[in-house]
Amino acid sequence: MTAAQPTLLPVYDHRPGTGPTLVFLHYWGGSARTWDLVVDRLPGRDVLTIDFRGWSRSSGLPGPYTLGQLADDTLAVLADAGVTDYVLVGHSMGGKVAQLVAATRPAGLRGIVLVGSGPAKPAAQITPEYQEALSHAYDSDESVAGARDHILTATELPASIKAQVATDSRAGADAGRTEWPLRGIAEDITEHTRMVSVPALVIAGENDRVEPVDVLRDNLVPYLSQAEFTVIPTTGHLIPLEAPADLVDAITAFAPAA
Repeated sequence: MTAAQPTLLPVYDHRPGTGPTLVFLHYWGGSARTWDLVVDRLPGRDVLTIDFRGWSRSSGLPGPYTLGQLADDTLAVLADAGVTDYVLVGHSMGGKVAQLVAATRPAGLRGIVLVGSGPAKPAAQITPEYQEALSHAYDSDESVAGARDHILTATELPASIKAQVATDSRAGADAGRTEWPLRGIAEDITEHTRMVSVPALVIAGENDRVEPVDVLRDNLVPYLSQAEFTVIPTTGHLIPLEAPADLVDAITAFAPAA
């Protein structure tokens, strides 16, 4: 892969191949490499992964770190990379960003895949108390390990992947790390999601405790005009790391290579 970092753009990796390009947007606490196990199973496919502003290699970029800014950044990266025929694949926070990007109806967008996505309408559990507690999930190595092992996953991750999650979760700018739990997670984007005019695939993890199956079915699918819904067995919230093969199967069935 080749890395690129134009002025004030997030760092991204673009591996040329057969289109349409799959554009991967990571979760809160993740990075471009969250998708490595998925990308490795897509040989020959054109893929682009981004480190969102405020995270990993893009942690030094100035704010704001709002969902709207991340959506603008995504469009800017696509333009910079010359990607004109693509499908957005957004996980969790990245799924909410994908909805905002798709709502602008950009030329070249063929579809969106929303993986354990933040729903268009915030779930009832998103109270101020929940948000405040969540904002401290990545405060220390110990809190990250607790979130990773007891909330984010429902299956056992290999030691190397557990270490990657721990490193990435701590690699955010302070303001970037708190933006999602204190604001973005509670943002109602239903009016934007209703504007999405391309086909959508919503993927839920059977045992996801962060964005449960019923939340995605009730608070996301109804706001999409063309939505398929599928559940991946046994996995928790970190679907790209827990069930990459199943995720690749779902993505390629929805968005096959040309």
